Amino acid sequence: METLQRTANRGSISTGYDIDNSVKLEADNSEKLSRTVSTAGNRDVGTISMWIKRTELSTYQYLCQFGNTDNDNGRTFVRFQNDDTLRIAGGSTVWRNTNRVFRDTSAWYHIVIAFDTTQTTANDRFKLYVNGVQETSFSSTANPSQYDNLGINFQTQAIGYNPTDSGSYFSGYMTEIVCQDGTASAPTEFGETDSDTGIWKPIDVSSVASGTNGFYLDFESSGSLGADSSGNGNNFTLNNITSADQATDTPTNSFSTWNILNRYFSTTINEGATKVTNSDVANWRSYVSTIAVSSGKWYAEFEAGGTSFIGVGDVSEITGTKSYTQYLGQIPASIGYYSAGLLFYSGASQSGSFTGFGDGDVISCALDKDNGFVYWAKNGVWQNSGDPTSGATGTGGVALTSGNAGYEASDQYIIGYSPLVANSAGFANYGGFTTMSISSGNPDSAGYGNFEYAPPSGYYALCTKNLAEYG
Repeated sequence: METLQRTANRGSISTGYDIDNSVKLEADNSEKLSRTVSTAGNRDVGTISMWIKRTELSTYQYLCQFGNTDNDNGRTFVRFQNDDTLRIAGGSTVWRNTNRVFRDTSAWYHIVIAFDTTQTTANDRFKLYVNGVQETSFSSTANPSQYDNLGINFQTQAIGYNPTDSGSYFSGYMTEIVCQDGTASAPTEFGETDSDTGIWKPIDVSSVASGTNGFYLDFESSGSLGADSSGNGNNFTLNNITSADQATDTPTNSFSTWNILNRYFSTTINEGATKVTNSDVANWRSYVSTIAVSSGKWYAEFEAGGTSFIGVGDVSEITGTKSYTQYLGQIPASIGYYSAGLLFYSGASQSGSFTGFGDGDVISCALDKDNGFVYWAKNGVWQNSGDPTSGATGTGGVALTSGNAGYEASDQYIIGYSPLVANSAGFANYGGFTTMSISSGNPDSAGYGNFEYAPPSGYYALCTKNLAEYG
């Protein structure tokens, strides 16, 4: 269990040091950060540390590149390959390529790379650490000569893209990005193992950036997301990034997004895995949360695009290929609120005092897994005179057992969305990030999430802090 937790941090529960914000980057929008180096620093020794959460797989994506001259001395980059391995390379040589793949889109990974060509032992000139553990299994290994210059600490510092070819943008979330110019550090400079859980967790790194081109990006100020918080003044220029791209999804509180591993090939999921566009008009497609719950009370919001369902279902039934051509309400042990105003339980429509919804409407979904009920609101008005706080009586709620043969209280349920209309976008807001328009801004009663409508008392955003406390 400790190995799993250390290699796939899904959001530490209690850290003593909390990260409040991250930045959402989206390849489809060519979002990136860059800085032109005015004074070259140490070309042999340096460190890059960053926390990242992926929202797109199976494509080339750059985490960072230093230098912009296309040879081994003038360019050093770190990128995910299209097979989801991680590569460290120069302009022509692959220094390291992992055997390990990085496919957990519910997890935050801590990546640290120490560069040091002064080392006598050739294999010590690049050290890669993932969640505090040094990576030693590589499909490709090469080393520069001792004292060779690398692409680090001169010309360009780029985050989230390839400046040489102007492409291969990163999709996901990033935070706590630290560069050290002239220092090759161990991961313990940036994180530590929690003694109770075995989880690799962040520590305060506000003072560890070093050298001429050292920087620390914490994304705390939405108005200046490229600001260097180290005091060195090495600020970054933002490209296609605005204050709206600040997120509260972080390594110390990871929020649910849509599960991109559970989708059909003809769909596009982007914007931090909170926006979906279904390009297949002939079939229903279902998209569900990365966090499943077997107890507790949970809240999420959706903005539908065209004909669609919004609902809940048993994770054992809803994941896999069956969800590709079925909708929430048709899949066994699921219930869906249909845009025509009907409820569907396991494929059968039911009567109810629900109104239809369409483009621009915000649908709230409140899942009471403790008492076995689900509630929906349209633009803040609970349907069927629902009262999500009514507990076991379920006033106005729909019982999860209704028409759902095989439902058990121990089932793990997820909250999701099923569109039909081609090329119509749908949006999710699980609380950590959304491109839905939020005019009011309401957290849950624990203080987490940012929603258009206030979650009912006792209902919480799907995030790891809440899961530990209320799930």
